[in-house]
Amino acid sequence: MLTSHKLLLKFRHDARFTFAKVRVWYVDRGAPGDCSCVDGGHIPDLDAYYFEVESPSGTKPIPYHRIRAISYSGVHVWGGGSSKKNSGPDRMTTGS
Repeated sequence: MLTSHKLLLKFRHDARFTFAKVRVWYVDRGAPGDCSCVDGGHIPDLDAYYFEVESPSGTKPIPYHRIRAISYSGVHVWGGGSSKKNSGPDRMTTGS
């Protein structure tokens, strides 16, 4: 079973994937519905305890426990209560 952090690391470092195709939904207090999403191209760093999100005002750290869902190339791969929560990238066709 992959954690959200390990899954994001796999997408970033595994040559079979393009990190820009990742989308992460996370709890963002104060945002509409207290939820925001970010594409991989706007995640400059994956720290041990948080991932960084680029914004017009700079970068901000988001703890991994706030992640609610992750998709890759439009395919839901983690979170959101789906039965696919921990299917991970190894069960996906990567394509281009």
